[in-house]
Amino acid sequence: QVQLVESGGGLVQPGGSLRLSCAASSSIFSIYAMGWYRQAPGKQRDLVARISRSGSTNYTESVKGRFTISRDNAKKTVYLQMNSLKLEDTGVYYCNAERGRLEYWGQGTLVTVSS
Repeated sequence: QVQLVESGGGLVQPGGSLRLSCAASSSIFSIYAMGWYRQAPGKQRDLVARISRSGSTNYTESVKGRFTISRDNAKKTVYLQMNSLKLEDTGVYYCNAERGRLEYWGQGTLVTVSS
């Protein structure tokens, strides 16, 4: 069992920045691929960014060049640096850990981009 705890959400103006963190309970954090998903109001949960065990990253098109996902295996933490935030980035951001059929989710952290 892996417990994931997100933090760092909040209210930010368009053009601003936030850094989300997701701390994992597992001592074998490094074996999991990690991802950040976003669920906007009234919409499904979609992948925003993912980082593999080896550090390879991929992003949904709308955040490329603005968001950066990274991981610190020693701290068992994955980050999402979000810059140049837009109104459409508003939503609940969920951390995900995945390895094969095993998948774990955090409780989510709310990001609101508003002027």
